[in-house]
Amino acid sequence: MGKKIVVVNAGPRKGWNTDTLLTEAAKGAESAGAEVVRFDLFRLERYTGCISCFGCKKEKFKGRCICKDALTPVLDAIREADGLIIGSPNYLSELTASFRALYERLIFQNLTYNVETPCCNEHPIPVLFIMTSGAPDTMYLDMVRNYQQTLSRFVGPTEVLISGNTLQLKDYSKTDWPWSLFNAEEKQKRHETVFPEECRKAFEMGAELCR
Repeated sequence: MGKKIVVVNAGPRKGWNTDTLLTEAAKGAESAGAEVVRFDLFRLERYTGCISCFGCKKEKFKGRCICKDALTPVLDAIREADGLIIGSPNYLSELTASFRALYERLIFQNLTYNVETPCCNEHPIPVLFIMTSGAPDTMYLDMVRNYQQTLSRFVGPTEVLISGNTLQLKDYSKTDWPWSLFNAEEKQKRHETVFPEECRKAFEMGAELCR
């Protein structure tokens, strides 16, 4: 029986960078015999981040967020999965609010505040964490490493794929004012030459997640 991999898209734009890399990673997982279950957070109904109710700190709910909303089936699926592929674009030097909402509840449910056993997750799973950004690949390394360390500690061993200097529009000349911060030609060239390699890498990393 193949492994079950949960794919979570925390970006809003269908067919663009984050969505494309996640799709390729999912194809890689499927090529290794996995069953893929996908969630697109921007297409779910209303949900919130952690509401600090501390219900998950009670013994009978240990490791389980008790807040019921659209993120509940996502958290339940991750809890039963054999691997997690999650991706988000970088917005204003952080990940999306949708990513943060899930991240808060995914991590906090496994945090015990106990020095001897700080994590109560009894089912660690491998994670592939993908971030896309209009900024250079290396600009947010410290932030990404912090997410990687926390995911590794409370969810499972985490690998990272960063795609920077991404193409944001098909035609920058059609904006109402010049986006002089970017070199549109360089972005287009990178999208045509480097991004396909990143897609291949995402595919390989998705397949490796299942091995």
